[in-house]
Amino acid sequence: MEVERAKKDDDLNSADGGGGSAEEVSVERIFEESADAPPPWQNQLTFRAMIVSFILSILFTFVVMKLNLTTGIIPSLNISAGLLSFFFVKTWTKILNKAGILKQPFTRQENTVIQTCVVASSGIAFSGGFGSYLFGMSEVVAKQSVEANTPLNIKNPHLGWMIGFLFIVSFLGLFSVVPLRKIMIVDFKLTYPSGTATAHLINSFHTPQGAKLAKKQVRALGKFFSFSFLWGFFQWFFTSGDGCGFANFPTFGLEAYENKFYFDFSATYVGVGMICPYLINVSLLVGSILSWGIMWPLIGAQKGKWYSADLSSTSLHGLQGYKVFIAIAMILGDGLYNFIKVLGRTVVGLYIQFKNRDALPVNDRSSSTTVTISYDDKRRTELFLKDRIPSWIAVTGYVVMAIVSIITVPHIFPQLRWYHILTMYIIAPVLAFCNAYGCGLTDWSLASTYGKLAIFTIGAWAGSANGGVLAGLAACGVMMNIVSTASDLMQDFKTGYMTLASPRSMFLSQAIGTAMGCVISPCVFWLFYKAFPDFGQTGTAYPAPYALVYRNMSILGVEGFSALPHNCLMICYIFFAAAVFVNGVRDAVGPNWSRFIPLPMAMAIPFYIGGYFTIDMCVGSLILFVWRKLNRPKADAYSSAVASGLICGEGIWTLPSSVLALAGVKPPICMKFLSGATNSKVDSFLNPS
Repeated sequence: MEVERAKKDDDLNSADGGGGSAEEVSVERIFEESADAPPPWQNQLTFRAMIVSFILSILFTFVVMKLNLTTGIIPSLNISAGLLSFFFVKTWTKILNKAGILKQPFTRQENTVIQTCVVASSGIAFSGGFGSYLFGMSEVVAKQSVEANTPLNIKNPHLGWMIGFLFIVSFLGLFSVVPLRKIMIVDFKLTYPSGTATAHLINSFHTPQGAKLAKKQVRALGKFFSFSFLWGFFQWFFTSGDGCGFANFPTFGLEAYENKFYFDFSATYVGVGMICPYLINVSLLVGSILSWGIMWPLIGAQKGKWYSADLSSTSLHGLQGYKVFIAIAMILGDGLYNFIKVLGRTVVGLYIQFKNRDALPVNDRSSSTTVTISYDDKRRTELFLKDRIPSWIAVTGYVVMAIVSIITVPHIFPQLRWYHILTMYIIAPVLAFCNAYGCGLTDWSLASTYGKLAIFTIGAWAGSANGGVLAGLAACGVMMNIVSTASDLMQDFKTGYMTLASPRSMFLSQAIGTAMGCVISPCVFWLFYKAFPDFGQTGTAYPAPYALVYRNMSILGVEGFSALPHNCLMICYIFFAAAVFVNGVRDAVGPNWSRFIPLPMAMAIPFYIGGYFTIDMCVGSLILFVWRKLNRPKADAYSSAVASGLICGEGIWTLPSSVLALAGVKPPICMKFLSGATNSKVDSFLNPS
């Protein structure tokens, strides 16, 4: 997400019954005792694994796309991917076993391959920029801004060029970090918390006790998936017009509704709230109150003084401009702080690693220090280094893809010159390494931050006269895809390392998943784009809020601050500094106190979008909090499955709802809420007698 893919690793760890036991008991000895030897890497990439991966990729792409196009908050779906892949293949093998035709049992390595493939595929729905930079190029978004809406800075979505562009740029990140896998995983022993937690989860599924729990979790997921899907179907009947349906229920009154404070009965965001940490949900709520409860009413009172009273509600020279640019200021302040922090930790970590290089296995010199290595680490390292991926393949792949990209991307985006792309590809491996290393230390991918840097640098380099706005957005796509896939691959290598999955099968599954995503994600986006006539417009079901944010970042980078309304620049400075300051305070006070201090990045999201979804997410947090108070072990075991069911059910409902919209089938009822005075006028109009 822009709270980027908020991860909840404590949920991942709890799903396997706690990570602590992994240190006390040798996991690999348990599997050896059960005669579970890892199959060759070719047998880990099975036909059934690819079929299941494809099906789940479609499911999760719809889920991620819906989240991306509504608020941009995307939680980690690793649990769901691992759990559903286990369920599907386990069911498949059970049926074949009863028929007496089962040739290969289901292993944790195959489970890892599927999970990797699905996450790689659905990840393209985020890194592909369908809710940010890519859709920000469109005429729909450009019309919401007065500046830079000339044809030179507009490129409307089309399936052909979107698929081609993603295929060209999405694989470079994979090749850029492959030669460093041994250094990152074995030598530096980076933790990659999400990759480690996912590995614990998959390992637990394939023990007898874990398999029983997994079946119960799948059952819970299925129940809430069905409920969420049917709830979405039920709500559809009441949405025949604008502002109709349960999603527009004025829970706290009409005035609060006008200021975006209401519960919109979204099962999806209740589920997201159950997955995201309490701090993120509270930060979102604080941001909603600060912006829509205090700031926007105060700035709105200056209408006619700070900005013209004749401007439309969507004009960026009016109140909308304050909403967008102040949110951008907070996002940039938070992003810059964390970029410097993670980069600093990366440099310090590398310095320490190389300073103590005598203790590293990459050094041939003997060391007087005796390091005790566990049996699990010995076994995992042995197999991890067995199926090597030759460095020449990675280097050749990167160079070939870079050449192809330098030749073809300027044909897709003439505003982006070949030398812009060449410069990015020279720098990209370094940034990909920094992002992968930083992610290993902190579990935080700064992919969108690197993308924003590309927006400002390449956009300014291209210049406003040469379509710099579009060039900046396209450059964001190139850079974001490279660094995002690099860190994702290294996370997957860590998961594979801990489940004894071959690096070759992991690399190929990531590549196959990426290829799937390059086709599936544009097709799913195209379905949304064609099904809903008001797609991408503020206040609609799918406003794609970050598309406008990214476009305005590019405008700022090219045209400077002339686009800002009166006093907006000063307020932006204040909030930029506040974001840096709050992050500094959070780091200074330590983890015990920082959990009570809101996250600026999370606070910034509702500044532009509104607070309605934060109510849903806080309801999800409240449900989880009460559940844990009543029965913590059960809540820890099943909460992620329940949340995933809520997210996936309503998310997959978007497929039939889109098909119905394309077919011209409209809901039969409009349920709308009016004030008493307005209702009387409507009654008088309908019944003039």
